Amino acid sequence: MLGTFIGGIFLLLGAGAAAFAFINPPDPLAEVQFQTTTVYYAGAEPGQPGEVMGTFAEQKREIVDYATLPEYVGQAVAAGEDKTFFTNRGVSITGMVRAFINNVQGKPTQGGSTLTQQYVERYYQNTTKDYWGKAKEAILAIKLSQKEDKAQIMGRYLNTIYFGRDSYGIEAASKSYFGKPAAEMTVSEAALMAALIPSPNNWDPAVSPEKSQQRWGIVLDSMVDSGWLSASDRAAQVFPTTIEYVKSEAYRGPNGFLLEMVEKELLATNLWTSGELRTKGLKIITTIDQSVQQAAVESAEALRTGGLSDGEAPSERLRVSVVSVDPTTGGIVSLYGGPDYLTDQKNTATFDEIQAGSTFKPFTLVAGLQDGIGLSTTFDGNSPQRFPEWEGGTKDVSNFGNKDYGQIDLVKATADSVNTVYAALNIEVGPERSAQVATEAGITTPLNTVPSNVLGADDVRPLDMAGAYATFAAQGVQRTPHVLQVVENNDGTVAWQPDTAGRSVFAADVMADATYAMTQVVEQGSGKAEISKLKRPIAGKTGTSTDNKSAWFVGYVPQLATAVALSQQSEDGRGKDSIQAWGKYSQITGSSYPAVLWSDYMRKVFENPRFSAVQEFPPRANVGGRPTSTATPTEEPTEEPTPEEPQQPAQVQVPGGLTGRTEADATGALQGAGLVASIRSEVSTAVPAVAAGRVIRVEPGEGSTVDAGATVTLVVSSGAPPQPTTPAPQPTQPVPTQPAPEAPPADAAAGAAVPGTRP
Repeated sequence: MLGTFIGGIFLLLGAGAAAFAFINPPDPLAEVQFQTTTVYYAGAEPGQPGEVMGTFAEQKREIVDYATLPEYVGQAVAAGEDKTFFTNRGVSITGMVRAFINNVQGKPTQGGSTLTQQYVERYYQNTTKDYWGKAKEAILAIKLSQKEDKAQIMGRYLNTIYFGRDSYGIEAASKSYFGKPAAEMTVSEAALMAALIPSPNNWDPAVSPEKSQQRWGIVLDSMVDSGWLSASDRAAQVFPTTIEYVKSEAYRGPNGFLLEMVEKELLATNLWTSGELRTKGLKIITTIDQSVQQAAVESAEALRTGGLSDGEAPSERLRVSVVSVDPTTGGIVSLYGGPDYLTDQKNTATFDEIQAGSTFKPFTLVAGLQDGIGLSTTFDGNSPQRFPEWEGGTKDVSNFGNKDYGQIDLVKATADSVNTVYAALNIEVGPERSAQVATEAGITTPLNTVPSNVLGADDVRPLDMAGAYATFAAQGVQRTPHVLQVVENNDGTVAWQPDTAGRSVFAADVMADATYAMTQVVEQGSGKAEISKLKRPIAGKTGTSTDNKSAWFVGYVPQLATAVALSQQSEDGRGKDSIQAWGKYSQITGSSYPAVLWSDYMRKVFENPRFSAVQEFPPRANVGGRPTSTATPTEEPTEEPTPEEPQQPAQVQVPGGLTGRTEADATGALQGAGLVASIRSEVSTAVPAVAAGRVIRVEPGEGSTVDAGATVTLVVSSGAPPQPTTPAPQPTQPVPTQPAPEAPPADAAAGAAVPGTRP
């Protein structure tokens, strides 16, 4: 019996030795590296973050270097969890034996684990409860103590464990409890963090202040016992005040639509998965200007609740959209897609497709200008009229209120939104050309190519309309609207940026004339009553669909294009009803509440220093000359338009801050100021050399006063000059060369037509 007993002991010792030899630390659990991705508003400078907009997280965690934390943070945790941590070898034999005896006797379960054993459990292998699991945990703790130093173990432990308030790791916890980084915690605050570890949800001061303070006192006393805190300093400690915890509802309110757009746009790059978005700790800087976004939300909510109509509120089924786009980059500066994403996930700016109404007419105007049909061309503006090409001549085309205008030019027809004139213009240029212009400007929904498309029967999205009018504001350079400005990895390196260079789709002189006609909408036409109150150059267009099922005002200044759209959802949620009138308007047209909302919102935007400068549009270019004949002949002779006085070109300043920017950014800034960029490359002789693709200097210089529409030369670096090399030996005999054949001109070879001329 004795021999069997002794043999059993040796077998156990041998098994233990074998286990120690063969058990090695596994790879860390994947989730210990999970970090929160943070989304920011745009900062004051390009590429710089503003305030936090929201977060994406599987586990809310921000990993910090232990060396950046005050020494007392680790000491407080050791005082609360394992006073011998900094001197033991990873396990406590006495603690394990005491816990084992206590458990065998049926008393309340005890752990007996050192801090290192807790680290093994949470960093490498998840929860372990059986005896074999605890034995394996102890072996790994011993081995890791030999392999990793105490600072590394404590740092990983602090970055891993759960502290309550949905916070993993000391950094996220400090922000959740105290509203500041862990590096700024006081001794008292560090002691509270340590006190929470055994039961964070139950011992949160907001849940159980008495238990929390009791545990806090125990940790401080233990720090005194361990020599990490003097008795006098202990006596001076005051229980810390914590901030109110609001459970995260990242998608609550209007910002939920923005975060959804951020997620969709990020995933569309195909660089990250949805899971990686929530675990990689990315830093996402958006194009959204926080103050402009707040103005959009305030004005839209004021419309919905009656604040813009003397207290009378519209139907609860009214759908409101406000969206602004920066013409120089395509960045979405603000977007109101609804009051609360959690109650309705259909973004009114990106999901809703509603009839464009007369906001579609500028696309036909551009098509006409491209074909040489100038603004002074006159048409028959009487109402009603019939055209053979319009439903076989069987249906009247009528103006709003069936008003007659007589012979008018395209400026007057645009200002007063004369349907009969635009019907005739669309027939002349071809409805497929109007659809083509709309698509080139930025409309992404399918468009019909029938004559009636000029009156806006096609469904479009408000974001697309803002982007299309931004193309006009950018002098014909189309840029795709986007919400991501820059995405950084968690180490601060740039992972992705959008291409904001854009592509030129319309000639600058065509844009100048289209813009001029659209300024008359504000100065003398359907937008005058509300928009002219802003007292600055604004181009835009009202729009109302048949039966008032949609109402728009879309307008722009050189720095910003904004679309406001209203529609009303049917009771079953499957269609559109006519918008119920309310307040002072008997029917809802583009010149009513859409213009009211646009004006109220943009008034606040113009108070923002970024958009406060009054910029002039390029002067009217008079594309196509000044024809004397009418485009739709009538029996009545027409008077030749009275020649206008020549306009003095407006003066503008060359923007500052162009030197050092990328070619695309500097070009966009010039376009936004109504100037034309000319690019010239030059070797950079500066030390250090200016990086290739960035502006070395501007001619004429930044701040110079020039005519609107003038050409400004951007001298762009082609890189540093080449280093001198030893010349290769020259051949003693001349080597004859064969001249390369001259390529024929591309236009001649292709038989290309010259764009912008009338057939």
